[in-house]
Amino acid sequence: MNEERVYAEPQRGHVSLGFSLRGILFFLPVIAVGVIMFIVSKGRVDKEIAIGILCVVVFAIIWGIIVSGIRVAAQWERGIVLRLGKFMDIRGPGIMYIVPYIDNVRFVDLRILTLNIPSQQVITKDNVPAKIDGVLFFNVADVKKAILEIQDFRFAIAQYAQATLRDVVGGLSLDELLSEREQIQKKICEVVEERVKDWGLHLDSIRLQDIEMPEDLKRIMSRQASAEREKRATITKAEGDKIAAVNLAAAALIMEQTPGAMKLRTLQTIDGLGAGPANTVVMFPMDLSENIKKIVDSVVKKDGNVKTL
Repeated sequence: MNEERVYAEPQRGHVSLGFSLRGILFFLPVIAVGVIMFIVSKGRVDKEIAIGILCVVVFAIIWGIIVSGIRVAAQWERGIVLRLGKFMDIRGPGIMYIVPYIDNVRFVDLRILTLNIPSQQVITKDNVPAKIDGVLFFNVADVKKAILEIQDFRFAIAQYAQATLRDVVGGLSLDELLSEREQIQKKICEVVEERVKDWGLHLDSIRLQDIEMPEDLKRIMSRQASAEREKRATITKAEGDKIAAVNLAAAALIMEQTPGAMKLRTLQTIDGLGAGPANTVVMFPMDLSENIKKIVDSVVKKDGNVKTL
């Protein structure tokens, strides 16, 4: 009459009525008969009373044996029953009864189980060392296969996932490892799922948690990233200057063709200076400057050797 519960971690709160009574029920008949025979031989108790006491003891032993076969499986558990070492059936959830000392039941947790993948030392395709760790999520899909086909499915799936992780990452370059994490997780999951389904397991997902690289490689990658950002900043600034020059040329052409545009622009500039004490504005009449320009042009035209301004 054995019982074993299979979990990802040790669980508490499951008490078997038969487990605590095994030792007592095994030795109690011998002890009871010996005590009664000793009392009768001393003549302290009549034989009828002794027989009554013995019947009560025997009844209590039989009742204890019957009660010791009761098992209770939680909603997320299934019990696989082995009778004299041979598979019988799968029971649960709820109350079940097994034959004491003949049947053996193992309870299996059907919930999603979590296993940690310890840090793995891998070499990428371009010979860069890296350490990768992750976490594995799976559940038992077939209780019979999980118990009868493999000795310890938790240990087996953890080891197979670690080996698959090293194989997959070993065929990738460092850039692919850093940029295609989701594809790597899917590929590892597909390979592991294809194998563990024969063990009665279903792989929910595999997540890579951390990727560690040598410190000198991190510094080189940091300088490369800084240089790439500086390159993009220089290109962006040059493109901005080019667009600004085109817009300024177009604005100058419009101002030249529009009478009074330059005057309005001048007034806007003066207004933008504000009336602060640090700003000193000297006003010069624009009409006067235009008249002076006309006079200069007329004087220059009189000399045939000088081009008109």
